[in-house]
Amino acid sequence: MSQSELRSEDPEVEHTKHGGLPALVLAALGVVYGDIGTSPLYAFREALHATAGSGTHRDNVLGILSLIVWALTIVVTIKYVTFVLKADNRGEGGTLSLMTLARGSLPRRSVWILVLGVAGASLFLGDAIITPAISVLSAVEGIQIVAPGLSKWVVPITLVIIAILFFIQRFGTGGVAAVFGPIMALWFLVLGISGAIHILDDPAVLSAINPAHAITYAVQNIGITITVLGAVFLAVTGAEALYVDLGHFGRRPIVLAWFLMVFPCLLLNYFGQGAFVLANPGMSDHPFFGMHPDWAKLPMVCLATAATVIASQAVISGAYSLVRQAMHLNLLPRLQILHTSETHSGQIFMPQVNSFLFIFVVALVLYFRNSSGLSAAYGIAVTGEMLITSILLFVVMRHIWGWKRNSALAVVAPLLLIDLGFFAANVAKFADGGWVPVAVACTMGLIMQTWMSGRRLLSARTKADEIPLDAIIKKLAHKKPPTVPGTAIFLTSDVEGAPTALLHSLKHYKVLHEQNVILSVVTAATPFVPDDEKIFLESFNPLFSRLVLTFGYMETPNIPRALVLVRRLGFKFDIMSTSFFLSRRTILPSKKGGMPFWQDRLFIALAQNAGNATDYFGLPSGRVVELGLQTTI
Repeated sequence: MSQSELRSEDPEVEHTKHGGLPALVLAALGVVYGDIGTSPLYAFREALHATAGSGTHRDNVLGILSLIVWALTIVVTIKYVTFVLKADNRGEGGTLSLMTLARGSLPRRSVWILVLGVAGASLFLGDAIITPAISVLSAVEGIQIVAPGLSKWVVPITLVIIAILFFIQRFGTGGVAAVFGPIMALWFLVLGISGAIHILDDPAVLSAINPAHAITYAVQNIGITITVLGAVFLAVTGAEALYVDLGHFGRRPIVLAWFLMVFPCLLLNYFGQGAFVLANPGMSDHPFFGMHPDWAKLPMVCLATAATVIASQAVISGAYSLVRQAMHLNLLPRLQILHTSETHSGQIFMPQVNSFLFIFVVALVLYFRNSSGLSAAYGIAVTGEMLITSILLFVVMRHIWGWKRNSALAVVAPLLLIDLGFFAANVAKFADGGWVPVAVACTMGLIMQTWMSGRRLLSARTKADEIPLDAIIKKLAHKKPPTVPGTAIFLTSDVEGAPTALLHSLKHYKVLHEQNVILSVVTAATPFVPDDEKIFLESFNPLFSRLVLTFGYMETPNIPRALVLVRRLGFKFDIMSTSFFLSRRTILPSKKGGMPFWQDRLFIALAQNAGNATDYFGLPSGRVVELGLQTTI
């Protein structure tokens, strides 16, 4: 094994410093496995519905179970646990982390890898609106088993739970998250025990471990295999969360939680559901709730609702994290980020993202009204994201781990074939609801592409009007204007050019401060940057210095906090006599611009609604001076 592969183990030490391994395993149960852990509520049921009317009941049950068992084994255990979790970017996971890792490994930063990363991030957001809807709805539907007369209240109760879930996001999840792990541990134990009990209804159901049942079923039911595969895939939705949440827990707790509790309990429950419907063919409509005794049905509905709320919370938090990464990588405009914890920087609340998710989740519940309808919408986004992960994994294997092409292909090619099979199966559900996450993903992809293209155009126009910083410094040294006490910090995205704010300040005020700092903030291709690598300070003359602050894409770029580090390098200044000069641009569309006119308007709308730099960089609002200018793109 190469050093690059071993590198992924380093973060484990850091994680165990902050909490014992058992505590991390328990926490991983609550955050990582909520989505895949609630799949037994609907996955086996939907696969049975898809196969209704073909073949014998026993052959269908054993065939579906075999498909589920091997889907969990290959997609989760082999692909994600064995390979993908090792492809961390300094301990962080997720599509954008994998994209930056893959791009950085190539001599030239390939555009196609950026496109894949944007597509993967967009698909994740498409999936994020469906998970809360289908999870909570499928749990609340258990009421129909307990009290059929309450069926009409399923949708209203679901909407109330979802509304409460999104409303409490603003208060942070730190306190509630402490109970997520124990609740999910109880959930998995109940899944395993209830399944193990019902395996006794027909012990022969364990023969589904033999993959021959899956192959035989697929061959004998070619006409409906695609439809059934689309339902079987519901059993592995949530597998992508293992990689997304890698940075929170490290690889080892996630792997241990999977092998010690999640995987065994899921298998036991699916086998139990299979044995139950073999012994009770008339209970195929709701096998999960149906296999529990009457006294346990209501507690199971309550526990299932709690588990689905936890699964939804994990997806919502994941969406916040992904959007923040996209912002820092300049894939999206700045949005408001509120920190809900003084000790954990990862616990954030993003009002705009929260509102976006809430509106779409409520719309989905009202449109589909039951989890069976929603299951058709589920899958395309996840399979697309998994497909992208496999392609990027191949790049990492070749260029970072140093694998030979044939060795990498031997691993990735079979995984790609399986991903393509599931993707084709879910594309078949496009007209029935699969268009929903695709539409959301396409919209997000368009927004990201527009933002990146618009920023490039804006940067090109700005550079065309800029004067080189060296030229300005030489001119001012030759003809020095009057100086006033204090420090002026001019923010600019261009490290080489003279900041527009500096030029306008000279034009209007015709004075300089005693100290003038040209400040640029750069985002690294790594999630975190050590303090001793954050600062680059260069002095041109007694009047002018250049300061470059480098942050990781998972960090919040807080300038005042970083300036404390600058003091250690000998740079003297008083924050109360320091002014921060920013440029506020008014962007105007041009019919001869580099983008279509409608896309110009979209970019301008995004720019106008972006969060202001003062809040984004944590600047003291009383020390900020904004100078306006117009730019045509």
